[in-house]
Amino acid sequence: MLYGLLKKAALQYVTGESRIDGLGAGQRLLAKGYAISLEYIGESTAHAEECEAAVEEITALIDDLGQKGGSARVSFDLSHIGLMLDTELAYTNLAQIAARAQVAELELFVSMEESAKTERILEVYKRAASRYPNIGITLQAHLHRTPDDLPALAALPGRIRIVKGAYQEAVEVAISRSEALNVRYLQLVEKALGDGHRVSIATHDERIIEEAIRRGLLTMRGAELEMLYGIRPELGGRLKSAGYPVRIYLTYGHEWYLYLCHRIAEYPPNLYRAVANMADSQRVDPVEAYD
Repeated sequence: MLYGLLKKAALQYVTGESRIDGLGAGQRLLAKGYAISLEYIGESTAHAEECEAAVEEITALIDDLGQKGGSARVSFDLSHIGLMLDTELAYTNLAQIAARAQVAELELFVSMEESAKTERILEVYKRAASRYPNIGITLQAHLHRTPDDLPALAALPGRIRIVKGAYQEAVEVAISRSEALNVRYLQLVEKALGDGHRVSIATHDERIIEEAIRRGLLTMRGAELEMLYGIRPELGGRLKSAGYPVRIYLTYGHEWYLYLCHRIAEYPPNLYRAVANMADSQRVDPVEAYD
């Protein structure tokens, strides 16, 4: 019973447990004029067999998206494909996936995880991106190290996604949600675009979005807004109608519980929506909320 209730809450933010669920929701959003990014959920995978299975699933997702066409990309955590076991395994698997994505003419995106993994994630990314220009990287604005990490990516061609950061970190490592973080976030976006990077401005914070628009950042070459599936669809629709490029980040898979926890932790009022969805007898269909 508890599993069923929690799954109903998760379906506000997760398309379902199968690749068919993710592709189905993604195609509907593409038809509405959005770009999409799809992720097969999983992180901190501790067994080689599970990493191999994840690589197979991500490869199948790439093949399916390549056949369907549209403005789509594939995202994933390096700890889902081997980083917890061996850095070299993660690199080998990333290179394998990137080669397949190049054939399908798709862009990949490496997500960012807890700060303890940041150095290894960047190490693997830099090695792979120097060979495969279709790989992008995520940077977390709240980490103290990020303003120094950004210039180190200057020579690499991949797109940069900038997020605030969903992980709870020590004050020695990161700054908390605050006006200072908003200032840092916009500085990073401005710097990345100014350096010629293609940038995904991944936020639902209207103050940041309005300021980015005021500064003309969203009209700069290579800039786009990226928003999580199920969160602020009315805002995404309004921005798309205004002519700004909006990409929706969709997820699918069986490991949805931790993803649900992240969405509640980064914005606690999402808990009210989760409870409401658990009490509702109807299945949640967030795609319908997108214009």
